[in-house]
Amino acid sequence: MLCDDVKRGVYFFLDGQLGAGQQDFSQHISLCPDCDARTRISGRLRSFFQHRMASVEAPPHLKRRLERTIRAFSTDWQA
Repeated sequence: MLCDDVKRGVYFFLDGQLGAGQQDFSQHISLCPDCDARTRISGRLRSFFQHRMASVEAPPHLKRRLERTIRAFSTDWQA
């Protein structure tokens, strides 16, 4: 495995989707400090974005307001 392969497949590796290539990837990372650092940074970035993009439910008052607006808009279009 080459460093370029690691650059292209790091997120597949972090997701555990490399199948048979997972072992080769792990072995390369354990031998290559640059790829190990790149993989750790990518993992931290991935975790950060997953945490920041977690779904948050809208507050009840916002839901009611949106429902009223949609109903009013829908009524105007039907007339």
